[in-house]
Amino acid sequence: MNYHRLGLAGVWLVCGAGLWGAEVGPPAPLPDHPGNIHVLGEAVRVRRPDRFPTEAERWRVLDEKGAVLRTGAMPGDGGDLRLEGLGVGWYRVEFGTAERPDLAWTTAAVLGRLRARVPEDSPVAVDSATAWFARNDLEHQRRLANLAALAGVSWVRDRLRWADVQPADGALVSEATTYDLSADVQRAAGLNILQVFHDTPAWAREGGGGGRFPPDLRRGYDLCRALAQRFQGRVAAWEPWNEANVSTFGGHTVDQMCSWQKATWLGFKAGDPNVTVGWNVTTTVPTPAQTEGVLANETWPYYDTYNIHTYDLSHGYAKAWAPAREAAAGRPIWVTEADRGTPHLKNPPWYDQEPRLERLKAEWIPQAYASSLYAGAARHFHFILGHYHEPNAVQFGLLRLDMTPRPAYCALAAVGRCLAGARALGRWQPGGDGWVYAFRARPDGEERDVLVAWAEKEADWDGRGKATAPWKLPDGVHVQAVVDYLGRSRDPAVPALLSSAPVFVVLPAGEASRLPLEPPPSPSVRRPGTPSPVVLQVAVPGKAEVRVEDLPWSEGYAYRVGADRSLAFDVHVYNFGAGPARGTLGVRRQPGGWKTVLESPGFSVEPMGRQTVRGRLDVAADSTVGDGWVVLGSDDGGQDGPVIAFRVLVRP
Repeated sequence: MNYHRLGLAGVWLVCGAGLWGAEVGPPAPLPDHPGNIHVLGEAVRVRRPDRFPTEAERWRVLDEKGAVLRTGAMPGDGGDLRLEGLGVGWYRVEFGTAERPDLAWTTAAVLGRLRARVPEDSPVAVDSATAWFARNDLEHQRRLANLAALAGVSWVRDRLRWADVQPADGALVSEATTYDLSADVQRAAGLNILQVFHDTPAWAREGGGGGRFPPDLRRGYDLCRALAQRFQGRVAAWEPWNEANVSTFGGHTVDQMCSWQKATWLGFKAGDPNVTVGWNVTTTVPTPAQTEGVLANETWPYYDTYNIHTYDLSHGYAKAWAPAREAAAGRPIWVTEADRGTPHLKNPPWYDQEPRLERLKAEWIPQAYASSLYAGAARHFHFILGHYHEPNAVQFGLLRLDMTPRPAYCALAAVGRCLAGARALGRWQPGGDGWVYAFRARPDGEERDVLVAWAEKEADWDGRGKATAPWKLPDGVHVQAVVDYLGRSRDPAVPALLSSAPVFVVLPAGEASRLPLEPPPSPSVRRPGTPSPVVLQVAVPGKAEVRVEDLPWSEGYAYRVGADRSLAFDVHVYNFGAGPARGTLGVRRQPGGWKTVLESPGFSVEPMGRQTVRGRLDVAADSTVGDGWVVLGSDDGGQDGPVIAFRVLVRP
């Protein structure tokens, strides 16, 4: 057991085993059952919702399709409603009168009881943002962690604000923060943590914006080294920024992202050599240009996982992610945010969705996980566990404001249980709009083949939920169990007609080999490489950046050469090594008709120092290249040293 002393007040936090003691078996619900969420075999206790109507005299329980399952009179003692014998599923519980049965309502869920702990390598994860949703609220954090664990996820993604842990230049704050609390609580619940930050405090901006990287990469290196040391043994993986390629989080060029990645990776590894450091996560549709930038900058030695986000519909993942698989350079792909937000009813503060959309979202959850794992994801984090809506009238949360469940939370729990430890075997399209994805997985700790099957068109919410497709398993395939998208056990005979509601079909291990499976896309070949302590960074004075959309629904940024066809820039040379770094910068590659001039290209940089080499790009008037890459590199005593590659567009 490791102990970290955090704070002058003598606050002690326990890591590893966690604040609440180690759990040796599968997770169990907390005694107060947050969100009215129980496991099979328990009596369900339903709390009365706030502002309970005094005239309510009856209750009724409905399923996700609005079918009434039970009714009864309200208990006379004014206490919670107790329901015995409810099976696995999601429930809407309404309170009212015979004439008005829905004067008030809440939700509840019964989950399948996990019989084994979720494997450490299980790809089923969720974005929880626990430190933000429950800022400095230990009990709320504990409830969120418990609900994540009950859903069968192996990892959670949290959020950290740089300014909270380092409000001024110097050491991190010594007192315990909401991030320390959430790390301990989630580890105690048996969850692994991926942490991310995406802000620069005022003291580190040097005239830049708070939503952009600090101009001096040494700020990022120092922060990440300190974070790795502070959270060692508690936070297992880090993303050193969030969606840096889009305007919401800075609108950085790909070379800026690569330079930042190198400096922060070196910082994290200096603090904890064993911590996992992901790529600083690209969002929108992956593009060949993004991949070219990542590879031209030789960035692959500086990320342990290649991280992306997606808010697309799921059937197209395999094709759309081809550039990401190449950029991964043989490293695991982590999809650390994934969703397709649904419109809400504009009913503050709840911002609920209409029942049809809630059901469709729940149906989509298994579709998204299955499609993602087939497309190459080694870990898939759904966005997001808690109640969260955006100004565009879209709701993302699996839980409601009071932590009661939406149907999609039950769907996550079904995925977490059925696809525990899953590895994609292939997919089968039996005809029409039918889809069948096959996995080797460990539901309830037993090695099995698991099929996820449904029928759906690649349409947005208005067009979903209407498709069907006939299918039949080959003769002789032995089916052990069938589970629906909310985790309910069904007749072991597979349905003859697939619908938009997925089913999990559990087979003996090896049985999926009888199916005509299309294998998953091949991952890229692992590129070898050794990180260099010398990092190069391009800085372009003035407003020379321009937004590009290389594919529909993509976003990126590049530099622009204007009418004078000349671009002045600086190359900063950083040395994060233990000894002096010496070398000479030169041009490795540039388009025909382009000329790059470097003034005084030699450098000699002491440890943690920085030296600037001034440069200029001239594009000849007769050059036919309007979009190209300039690749600069250093020659370190005859050895190829670090490189910097930046994209330039010729624009009036």
